[in-house]
Amino acid sequence: MWKICHDIGQMQGQISIEGGLTRFPVYEQTTRAIRVRVLPAFLADQSSPEDSRFLWSYTITIENCGADTVQLMSRYWQITDEMGHRQEVRGPGVVGAQPVLEPGQCFEYTSGCPLPTASGAMSGRYMMRNVSGESFEVDIPMFLLESPHERRQIH
Repeated sequence: MWKICHDIGQMQGQISIEGGLTRFPVYEQTTRAIRVRVLPAFLADQSSPEDSRFLWSYTITIENCGADTVQLMSRYWQITDEMGHRQEVRGPGVVGAQPVLEPGQCFEYTSGCPLPTASGAMSGRYMMRNVSGESFEVDIPMFLLESPHERRQIH
């Protein structure tokens, strides 16, 4: 989904979950004028704690704050559950796309992450390429996956 960047501030703050208002942290990091914002959410209706199955969604907005057009070529994720087990995910683009972002443009997508534990964390990076063919990495900030089933709070 393409989005005009002046709307980006609406993502911060609170979102409505099942008629109630729940506050989720927004994680943000800028690398080489590419801003990445992440909004994670626990999906209680798709999780089954008694079966050790916990599911989160995360919405990512990638904003080109620079002067050059860039393309997202690939992604790398490191996913860690509360027991310290790590999993790495690599692949081309995101959600089947390799978006091109002109200066001032944003790309937003939502994806998901299942874990066998009630909490965890994700971090990663995107490989980008500018119009002159130079490749560079953009950091995705580490963000927490927390559920109400967790025995201790991470923050």
